[in-house]
Amino acid sequence: MHEKIYDEFVARSTEVSRKRKVGDPFAAETDQGPQVDNEQFAKIMNYINIGQKEGAKLMTGCKRIGKKGYFIEPTVFAGVTDDMTIAKEEIFGPVMSILKFKNIDEVIQRANNSNYGLGAGIVTRSVENALKLSNGIRAGTVYVNCYDVFDANTPFGGFKDSGVGRELGEYGLRNYLETKTVIIKRPDDSMP
Repeated sequence: MHEKIYDEFVARSTEVSRKRKVGDPFAAETDQGPQVDNEQFAKIMNYINIGQKEGAKLMTGCKRIGKKGYFIEPTVFAGVTDDMTIAKEEIFGPVMSILKFKNIDEVIQRANNSNYGLGAGIVTRSVENALKLSNGIRAGTVYVNCYDVFDANTPFGGFKDSGVGRELGEYGLRNYLETKTVIIKRPDDSMP
């Protein structure tokens, strides 16, 4: 988040996270369901503990909800730095790490200084910034002023250590093809 609006963004994100309804994923009023299993639940809770130990400021969340199922409160961390585990790893859980930046070139450099590149989200009013960031960031999908939007015609997959190959779209079909090359000598003896 840009340093000029960082504090306000952290405060608003914390407020919104506290209001999220966690529960039955089939209920219309639910914003967030459970984790898929105990293994994923434990992994996310471990990341939350690591974030706290490494000095990230816990704004809200971090607790299990209920005794049945694998529900975790939406968790927001502020004061996160690039060297913290929660900034470097793919958590795949309800954990938001908010980092501060000064300029666009810094964002590109820091985003690309990661082992992962599944998706990136950009929120901006500037088309110039949107183009510069989306061209500069090495991620399989770059969302501009939206997030988590998919279409069956659009390839999905990451760069670097995020995934293998592509799913969906024409590129996704390539995983199911076996390409064969056949070379035949012409009968006119023009080839040795």
